[in-house]
Amino acid sequence: METIKLYYEDAFVRQFDAAVTSCEEGKNGWAVVLDGTAFYPEGGGQPADHGTLGGVNVLDVHEKNGIITHTCDGPLTVGETVRGAIDWARRFDHMQQHSGEHIVSGMLCSTYHCDNTGFHLGADTVIIDYNADIPWEGVLDIERRANRYIWENHDLQITWPTAEELKELPYRSKKELTGDVRIVSFPGADTCACCGTHVQRSGQVGLVKFLSCQKFRDGVRLELLCGKRAVDYLSACWEQSVRIGQALSVKPVATAAAVERLQKELSDTRIRCAALEEDVFAHIAAENRDRGDVLLVEGPMSSDAVRKLADAVSGTCGGRCAVFSGQGDAYKYAIIHPGQDIRELVKSLNAALHGRGGGRDGFAQGSVQAGETEIRAFFDGQ
Repeated sequence: METIKLYYEDAFVRQFDAAVTSCEEGKNGWAVVLDGTAFYPEGGGQPADHGTLGGVNVLDVHEKNGIITHTCDGPLTVGETVRGAIDWARRFDHMQQHSGEHIVSGMLCSTYHCDNTGFHLGADTVIIDYNADIPWEGVLDIERRANRYIWENHDLQITWPTAEELKELPYRSKKELTGDVRIVSFPGADTCACCGTHVQRSGQVGLVKFLSCQKFRDGVRLELLCGKRAVDYLSACWEQSVRIGQALSVKPVATAAAVERLQKELSDTRIRCAALEEDVFAHIAAENRDRGDVLLVEGPMSSDAVRKLADAVSGTCGGRCAVFSGQGDAYKYAIIHPGQDIRELVKSLNAALHGRGGGRDGFAQGSVQAGETEIRAFFDGQ
């Protein structure tokens, strides 16, 4: 006997009573079947409901051949009537995401004459795939239209048309359908064959917000937030903008321009620093002209700067140049000896100073876990 689907009779039922028709222990918990349930089973891209049944937790819900099985963390007595309670925050979130997806997909597919080829309601975002190259500007236009539709608070309509009625009905579906088909419609936005749970009116979706649009196969993949998820995301973005604005002494809505100015200033500063660094390296190279093997132990620098200093000095000293940059017991190094094989030196260095790195053709770079005294002692022994 198929399970009565109470969530189709009223998707807003939060608690219900039902009789336990079977209960069997499995590897993931206890498989409980009721004569009727308000727990939605995983399907159509929508995750299963969670909650409690007669004092045990419902961890998962699946449907097979019309029978809905609840995976629970404890047993229930067959024949007993139990109280079921839906995790309403989770359920309503899923209803907001699923309903919002209907509205935007209906508008996108109608506007760009495409199909929705994939839908996944994840724990963080909704992922939707379309088989058309939809531009980001077009996605944002649909977002504006969808939000206007949501705020107009249209009624949801659910019907079970006959086979003949279905033939005449324009609706979205990923495949050819037969038998009893459930049609979910937000009039003026979308008509789609769907088995999920939805809000009663579009206003309950609250808000939709697209986060990204990426090329995917022969179309695009969109990332979407609806309802509370969208509000929470935008609130977090606003709080970040407030903090950035306070740091840059601008209003939250002016942070982007302020960051661009800061990036320009930073870029200019880096260019000036690079020029000064080259002058300093040239001066150090001149000081070490014709000194043969040179060891330089400097304060913290970037890996690129360590290499550039070693390169500059090796060009004047007439021997091997080893540059170590860091502090405490952590140093980066670059060693250059033009025309010489320094692989054995680097191997001994890494072994003695707990280092990592290597190279070829007279050049090596890496890092060591040793202090300046240990570094100088190693080279004194060479």
